[in-house]
Amino acid sequence: MVVPSLKLQDLIEEIRGARTQAQEREVIQKECAHIRASFRDGDPMLRHRQLAKLLYVHMLGYPAHFGQMECLKLIASSRFTDKRVGYLGAMLLLDERHDAHLLITNSIKNDLSQGIQPVQGLALCTLSTMGSAEMCRDLATEVEKLLLQPSPYVRKKAILTAVHMIRKVPELSNIFLPPCAKLLHERHHGILLGTITLITELCERSPEALRHFRKVIPQLAQILQTLVTTGYSTEHSISGVSDPFLQVQILRLLRILGRNHEESSETMNDLLAQVATNTDTSRNAGNAVLFETVLTIMDIRSAAGLRVLAVNILGRFLHNSDRNIRYVALMSLLRLVQSDHSAVQRHRPTVVECLQENDASLSRRALELSLALVNGSNVQAMMQELQAFLKSCPPDLRADCASGILLAAERFAPTKRWHIDTILHVLITAGSHVRDDAVANLTQLTGGQELHAYSVHRLYNALAEDISQQPLVQVAAWCIGEYGDLLLEGNFKETEPLQVEEEEVLALLEKVLQSHMSLPATRGYALTALMKLSTRLCGDNNRIRQVVSIYRSCLDMELQQRAVEYDTLFQKYNHMRAAILEKMPLVDRGGPQVDEEAKESKEAAQLSEAAPVPKESQASQLLDLLDLLDGASGNAQHPPLLDPSPGGALVHLPDLPCPPPPAPIPDLKVFEREGVRLNLSFIRPPENPPLLLIIVTATNSSENDVTHFICQAAVPKSLQLQLQAPSGNTVPARGGLPITQLFRILNPNKATLRLKLRLTYNHFGQLVQEIFEVNNLPVESWQ
Repeated sequence: MVVPSLKLQDLIEEIRGARTQAQEREVIQKECAHIRASFRDGDPMLRHRQLAKLLYVHMLGYPAHFGQMECLKLIASSRFTDKRVGYLGAMLLLDERHDAHLLITNSIKNDLSQGIQPVQGLALCTLSTMGSAEMCRDLATEVEKLLLQPSPYVRKKAILTAVHMIRKVPELSNIFLPPCAKLLHERHHGILLGTITLITELCERSPEALRHFRKVIPQLAQILQTLVTTGYSTEHSISGVSDPFLQVQILRLLRILGRNHEESSETMNDLLAQVATNTDTSRNAGNAVLFETVLTIMDIRSAAGLRVLAVNILGRFLHNSDRNIRYVALMSLLRLVQSDHSAVQRHRPTVVECLQENDASLSRRALELSLALVNGSNVQAMMQELQAFLKSCPPDLRADCASGILLAAERFAPTKRWHIDTILHVLITAGSHVRDDAVANLTQLTGGQELHAYSVHRLYNALAEDISQQPLVQVAAWCIGEYGDLLLEGNFKETEPLQVEEEEVLALLEKVLQSHMSLPATRGYALTALMKLSTRLCGDNNRIRQVVSIYRSCLDMELQQRAVEYDTLFQKYNHMRAAILEKMPLVDRGGPQVDEEAKESKEAAQLSEAAPVPKESQASQLLDLLDLLDGASGNAQHPPLLDPSPGGALVHLPDLPCPPPPAPIPDLKVFEREGVRLNLSFIRPPENPPLLLIIVTATNSSENDVTHFICQAAVPKSLQLQLQAPSGNTVPARGGLPITQLFRILNPNKATLRLKLRLTYNHFGQLVQEIFEVNNLPVESWQ
């Protein structure tokens, strides 16, 4: 007996009643077999019912591709019930990857020209959902005709279909420009909202459309003013705000039209001020309109007073009880802090209060904004707030907070002693959350002997109290190794003078070496500090030699290698130990050194380019060889090329053969991601050809700042690389001041140059790490 096919409602009930997945699959397989058999029989009256069941099966995730051709048959049918299910099936089962979707182009074209509104609506919905570029090109004229149909139902769907066509085929923009100007006079909200969306798409994809629609800014302003002041239509009011969806869409369009255009921006200033002051902020709909107004003010060339008003609105958002509103306010203020720093600075107390938010995302954005607000005038007050936050902040924020405090202190420290106190406080409070790269930077403490004595005393006291904080131990061990003699001199005056003996210092470093909490890197710092103290202290070095010899058999290879090398210094090169372990010279960190070196290199390149370019001849090559020989031996004689008298030299100067200047090396773009770009510029000083200067420039064209930017490089072993300190670690958004860093590469053997770069930075709230090789460096950079 043949089991009859189920109705759609019965199929749904039976599938929902299945207790296991196996039972569900069994029911679906049986019903799919009935559906296939019905399709083969070709019963036109039951085809739409079978396809409806198949679409439900498809929605559950089971294969339904065998129903694609049935969709085409139903669309071609003259019955509306068949067309309805056929178009629905086409939207669900067909897409651009299937060639079958092109077969319904003629059916859609016929249905659009029939004049039956429900059928036209089905065809337009299907075209806007799965229409490919080919279908859009073929049907653009039909859709353009429907834009001006008297029926609002058809016009709304035609406008949305035109939006899809513009996204698929931007070159169709010119077809839809004339109807849009007429549609702006509509009073129907749905049509007007769709028209604004269509104009927005056109302006974003066509410069010609952008210029064309700047003429309708007064008309858009009139529509928005009517919505704000008198209320456009009561049936579209949401929480007392008249059609906030339409207001938001108009504001977005005004933002695009006024961007980088002075005249258009001036036209909008009064309107934006009126919207910002008359919008009710007691409900979320009003806040949405107000926030979109702020974004428009920020993006166009608005007046200074209007931008201050926008910042004040964001400041009020920070007091809102809704966390989402506070979050978008913090993000927007972070964008504005570079261009309107003084206006944002007025809301600093409120931003600092947001650090105590329970929501981790809010406190993270508040931390980023607080660090961006630090400057030379408020650094001490802000550091107190940030250090208090560092004690209580969540562990996942502690590393970012510590790094931000250290960078801000380095940049805006009023005195070097205050800088050292801030560093020490962060090391004690943050503990192991201080990043490794920060430890390497903090060891380069600058200043005179008095500050060195102050630093070593403070770090020694902190280390004596707690040896569990690894970054603190590493910095303290390095400082004690460098300036241990100042620790023992006793001429440093504090409120409570501290008398330190040599044995106490050595015992403390040995305690660090033996502690189970010490990392291998920390033990390396301590062992090196002991070795340096062998030249700083006046006592017997036997104790230090014994400790060093013990670690010759350490399981850690790095520590063992250091111990073996240090023991060899004692045994074989004891006479050189004092010179090898001299105090490190003071290093001035920052951008001026890089800028000065780059400036000198550019001046040298300009001088070399100013030299006259001679013709390549055998005589000039001979002169170059003789110059090289003259550098090695004084017996080589040059052929008399010009008169030795000064007058003769001036007369024959144009005829003097000289080497041609080096050709400029083209720049190279090596990295680009989400608006962050890295470019390399090359300079080879003529006076030192083996030396190559690479200026790394990092730019940011995105809408968010790039923070904690670090660029590291490596070269083959046959080359020597020196990395200078970068000019900063933050790349401002929207083409702000870039970061520059200088690489000095010595390549005496003219080996093939290859670079391996590692980039680390924070962007859009995410940590980005990229490691890549640069193998396409210009040949002129190494030959």
